[in-house]
Amino acid sequence: MADKQISLPAKLINGGVAGLIGVTCVFPIDLAKTRLQNQQNGSRLYTSMSDCLIKTIRSEGYFGMYRGAAVNLTLVTPEKAIKLAANDFFRFHLSKDGQKLTLLREMLAGCGAGTCQVIITTPMEMLKIQLQDAGRIAAQRKLMPQAVTPVEVKSQTAMQLTRQLLKEKGIAGLYKGLGATLLRDVPFSIIYFPLFANLNDLGKRGVEGPAPFYVSFLSGCIAGSTAAVAVNPVDVIKTRLQSLTRGSQEDTYSGVTDCIRKILRNEGPAAFLKGAYCRALVIAPLFGIAQVVYFLGVGELILSYLPKRNN
Repeated sequence: MADKQISLPAKLINGGVAGLIGVTCVFPIDLAKTRLQNQQNGSRLYTSMSDCLIKTIRSEGYFGMYRGAAVNLTLVTPEKAIKLAANDFFRFHLSKDGQKLTLLREMLAGCGAGTCQVIITTPMEMLKIQLQDAGRIAAQRKLMPQAVTPVEVKSQTAMQLTRQLLKEKGIAGLYKGLGATLLRDVPFSIIYFPLFANLNDLGKRGVEGPAPFYVSFLSGCIAGSTAAVAVNPVDVIKTRLQSLTRGSQEDTYSGVTDCIRKILRNEGPAAFLKGAYCRALVIAPLFGIAQVVYFLGVGELILSYLPKRNN
């Protein structure tokens, strides 16, 4: 991130605005990613991202592509704000007299940011995945008339899911897959933040000058897509572990190692790359937009229009 000092409220606003814009733009691709990752051999409904989106529109309508978007739009503000602010916090405290951070310290800062964000990310994705995958489960069961006792899939809202999970399993129900989320988000941040910082430095105007906004955008896109593809195998594991409802012929998993073993045995190593290009298409603009908003100082601009209290 930039070395300029930005107030905490401005950082939170920057992260929130970036998250809201990014999620609105790429959510349908994220839905396709979830459905592609969750389908197993023998129960495949979709052959590609475009096939998934076309079938979703036909069976669920245009807004079917935005199932679960409300959860993301509600929680993406604190999630992105925590991620970006935490990275700046750790970078500031790991720097020595304002000198450029070493690669190791940049990675440590990213590690700290990834660890902090899972507080919001885990329950957000837990709820989002159930809503996104509900249409796939319903479509799959419609294609199985031979089932002796067909199970009706009731559409639930995020609030109903939250209440159900809290009632049945307590707060731990919302944090199912926490370990897998850490295994995904910590390496992601370790890769993303140092890579972005170094790419962004290449486009700086002079030693002290900031990089142009388009350099920040491209750096965010490249760093985001690279990190996204690198951790996609863990994202597949996380998505499978957090899915509560499955097709009748789909495997269930007791943990990370059990999930890895069953995927390798039944689907092969290539299954860990399911949805990789979708994830890259989601993360690239999401983080590109985040960096542009951050470097344009949208948070500071919004705060400047707010009335100031007189002490």
